[in-house]
Amino acid sequence: MKKAIITSALPYANGEIHLGHVASTYLPADITTRFLKLNGTEAYYFCASDDFGTPILIQSEKENKTPEEYVKVWNKRDYEDFTSFGIEFDFFYRTSSPENISFVQEVFKKLQANGHIYEKEIIQFYCNVDKKFLPDRYVLGRCPYCKAEEQYSDLCEKCGRVPAEIEDPKCSLCKNPPTKEKTRHYFFKLTNFANELNQWLEADSNLQRDVKKYVQNWIKEGLVDWDITRDMNWGVPIPLDSAKGQVFYGWFDNHLAYISTALKFLNDKGLDGKNFWNAADIYHFIGKDIVYHHYLFLPAMRIGIGNEYKLPDYIPTRGHLMLQSKKISKSRNWYIGLKDFLGIYPTDYLRFYLALITPYSQDDLNFDWEEFASRINSELIGNIGNFVNRALGFTQKSMAGVVPNTTEFDQSDKEAKEKIHNFSSDLTSLMEDNSIDKALKKIIEFSAHFNQYFQKKEPWKGGVGSNNCVFISVNAVRSLAISLYPFLPESSKRIWTQIGMSGSVSEQPWSSISEIKIMEGHKIGTASPLFKKIEASDIEANKAKLGK
Repeated sequence: MKKAIITSALPYANGEIHLGHVASTYLPADITTRFLKLNGTEAYYFCASDDFGTPILIQSEKENKTPEEYVKVWNKRDYEDFTSFGIEFDFFYRTSSPENISFVQEVFKKLQANGHIYEKEIIQFYCNVDKKFLPDRYVLGRCPYCKAEEQYSDLCEKCGRVPAEIEDPKCSLCKNPPTKEKTRHYFFKLTNFANELNQWLEADSNLQRDVKKYVQNWIKEGLVDWDITRDMNWGVPIPLDSAKGQVFYGWFDNHLAYISTALKFLNDKGLDGKNFWNAADIYHFIGKDIVYHHYLFLPAMRIGIGNEYKLPDYIPTRGHLMLQSKKISKSRNWYIGLKDFLGIYPTDYLRFYLALITPYSQDDLNFDWEEFASRINSELIGNIGNFVNRALGFTQKSMAGVVPNTTEFDQSDKEAKEKIHNFSSDLTSLMEDNSIDKALKKIIEFSAHFNQYFQKKEPWKGGVGSNNCVFISVNAVRSLAISLYPFLPESSKRIWTQIGMSGSVSEQPWSSISEIKIMEGHKIGTASPLFKKIEASDIEANKAKLGK
């Protein structure tokens, strides 16, 4: 039995989940996990809240809470929001867990023993107004590479690089220019790994070519050793007497939580977590803004401890979600909170639309309210919902809900049956290639074919071949129910119930979407419309809320 471990970039425990978060990272990972499980893979989806870092410390101070209290609130809220969106983690943990803290410290000691860590005196930004050293997001300035303004000192959100030193720095708390003071920090020798990183990039054919190309260009330009120390008290403590009052940089510990969270779950389940990890296909789903960390820091650290835990096989990397063709901004209220959206429309409406518009590339995508309504009304309701309802509704109304006996198939019957037989092979390669948008379009195409088939056969006229049409159409609905499960789990379950099938749709073999499984005499359940049309007036009201 094949094995797989799936992770998503960890949600930062510092605010609500919005549509931009789920489109590129969590929804594709959830769809892939559900597909792998249906397809016979022992797959587990892990995630955790990212609890450490300066933004959390800053915000907890503003709210007069301890950091522990603050992240506990957001860990719970994030998990609830994800669950309401149908994101089905096998285990959702936290980077501040005792297991992750212990694991991070062990990895550091192994890297140090292997000669990949050194200490040196550095000049650090210090705010004389706030009386503290200013790591990372305590400092705003201009990116030295792309010259973007108002960037944090630990990551340029425009070009995705980690600045060696930010230009025109200012304290993010008081906006005054900081001074520079001496302190001692620990560094990870990223420069030790240029050759091995290149070898891994060349060898792994599953990694996206365009991403690999510019990561290799970064390596060619020259890597910089990585400062992994922060002068603050919120984080994983550095396990050395000489580092009292210092913690690891959040990017040193957070992706190690992929491993520690998996080990916690698998070991508690009675499996050997390390063996499972090293025998599994490893997927890390990320957005394009954190390529640097996942293609350089993450593999280098695993190589640095002797490849004790295998490197990722897949790092599906996607672009950012725009909103009405503008960049999402919480400060300008140009965003849609996930919880708010799901209070208006069913979960599967959003899953359908986002899956449909999210390509397997770094190209940015755009959430557009009018397009959302159009796609739901025409493709989800007018195509898929229409076919399911007319096939099952006709069977219920005209045949007492019983699948009829068949006669000799004509050419259109044979073509329809062949469409079912080819469905699995058409879809599987797309799903395995992470092209979930193309796979969903293939499902829509499948449904459209059967709408046309049903219309052409006109079973309501009771002519020759009417029974064949109903028999094949009900089987096509069954194929749709299973194929839609990774994308629209709740709707898929409703279709499964309406067909009158026993067991759970989530337990059906993926390959069975190409089989005729419903036999003559089968009694279907009660058919009813799956979806409700979106009204234009509602869309205008939703658009009016943006930016207010």
